[in-house]
Amino acid sequence: MRKTLALLTAATFFLVGCGSDVRHSSAEKYYLVATNTKIPYWQDAAAGLSRAARELNVQADIVGPDTYDANAERDEFRRIVAAKPAGILVSAGNAEVMKPEIDAAVAAGIPVVTLDADVPDSQRLFFVGTNNFQAGQMGGRLLAKLLNGKGNVAFYTIEGQQNLSERLSGYRSALEAYPGIKVTEVIDIKGNAATAFDKTKELLDGKTQIDGFVALEALAGAEIAEVLDRGKVEGKVVIAMDSAPNTVEWIEKGKIAATIVQKPYTMGYYGMRALGEIVLQKTGQLSGKHAENPKSPYPVFIDTGSLLVDKSNLSLVK
Repeated sequence: MRKTLALLTAATFFLVGCGSDVRHSSAEKYYLVATNTKIPYWQDAAAGLSRAARELNVQADIVGPDTYDANAERDEFRRIVAAKPAGILVSAGNAEVMKPEIDAAVAAGIPVVTLDADVPDSQRLFFVGTNNFQAGQMGGRLLAKLLNGKGNVAFYTIEGQQNLSERLSGYRSALEAYPGIKVTEVIDIKGNAATAFDKTKELLDGKTQIDGFVALEALAGAEIAEVLDRGKVEGKVVIAMDSAPNTVEWIEKGKIAATIVQKPYTMGYYGMRALGEIVLQKTGQLSGKHAENPKSPYPVFIDTGSLLVDKSNLSLVK
């Protein structure tokens, strides 16, 4: 029900704008602030952002550090706020770091919408992205099936990212029905692919046998597969996240069983359209607890969807 209401509310943003004589100014500038902005995931989001900006006749750009660096993202966000843009989309590398910055931007009259990685306790208007708990449950059910209900599992994450915490919770929830499956490691790769590679080697050399490897983010899956392939290790279950080209290649080669694919293009496109409509229509007061306001014009969450991809439907992401 929450998902349906969110989507209907977002659709209303667009319908209101379609019937209006008010038009955007080509001088309006919007930003998407993220980390690891050069990886394929964010390039897809940037493509959706750009398409929506062209349709609205506004300017939009993706900015942020090329690597995972929550403090550098915070600094870039501050720089953007100082430039007084029309609106900001932000994927929080660390929710705690970004909360005061988002609150300050909204207090300054700049509408902020979170994208991909939420900061639910902040003054952001709403969140556009994956139902990450549900995505984790999807992966957890597949993991249990592929492990035949027993084995030791290692997870790869980035501490401080709300979306990854929700995915891990979803996996744990799904695995509660399988007491024979033990979560033995939760590894913080800090956004560094090399860390995922090194930690996988350590796990293979350790005393505890790991039967399943799960990447909760986009970088680790291919690194895990690379280590297993180099070591000629067979019989392990690997579940990845997203559809980077190297992840797709390892699915083709059989080292990654499946990946949970998000829709970053849709996030960028829909996020920009919704934010643009808020600015155009001056929809409502920016500050406040919108999630607790039954008459708020803003949704809490716009679910852009996710899907499970393996060899059988790999053509969807190629």
